[in-house]
Amino acid sequence: QVQLVESGGGLVQTGGSLRLSCTVSGGTFSLYAMGWFRQAPGKEREFVAAISWSGMDTSYGDSVKGRFTIFRDNPKNTVYLQINSLKSVDTAVYYCAASPKRYFGGEDPPNYEYWGQGTQVTVSS
Repeated sequence: QVQLVESGGGLVQTGGSLRLSCTVSGGTFSLYAMGWFRQAPGKEREFVAAISWSGMDTSYGDSVKGRFTIFRDNPKNTVYLQINSLKSVDTAVYYCAASPKRYFGGEDPPNYEYWGQGTQVTVSS
């Protein structure tokens, strides 16, 4: 059974940084396309970033381009999201997702089969 566990969330001031981690157990992580999404209270789930199973291809949501970086360490079965220059609008629960059937999952949530429980990121002004 595939399980995803996020960590690294917390309370941070505007302009600060965080690094989120998502560790995957079960299956072959090196063949999973991975993605990060977020959901703020009262809002729909939003695409944040995606990475191919090779790590060579990435994409980002428009609101995070230039501030967020997705990368992966296949031997550690972990995908990361480096978040810089945090803004209050970045406050949300951040979820990682895995797609074992695709080289690259992109921004569409149905492309991902497995999801983590989420980690809260709160940005204070």
